[in-house]
Amino acid sequence: MSVPLYQAKAELFKTLGHPARIRILELLSERDHAVHELLERIDIEPSNLSQQLAVLRRTSMVVSHRLGSEVVYSVSVPEVRDLLLVARKILSGMIAVKGELGAELTTDALP
Repeated sequence: MSVPLYQAKAELFKTLGHPARIRILELLSERDHAVHELLERIDIEPSNLSQQLAVLRRTSMVVSHRLGSEVVYSVSVPEVRDLLLVARKILSGMIAVKGELGAELTTDALP
């Protein structure tokens, strides 16, 4: 039995529902990173980073490979970068709307 598209989308967004996973994907969208590089750029415990990378691997959003003694991660779906950029645009739009509403709400005049 196949999963409805809306349910698959919900699962995708659940996967993205952790700040550390978003940050990992942002960094990997720039370039491949070894685990120690990710630890340097994200304020997270090594065990937590490992857990978050495991979630992203299970969903096939990232892949890993060995390079000498290091494990290097990369984004497996290039469109992830586009999704992150669109999320930024959506948030910017939401902030702009809130700003406009905020100014409207602080005026003394009633409509």
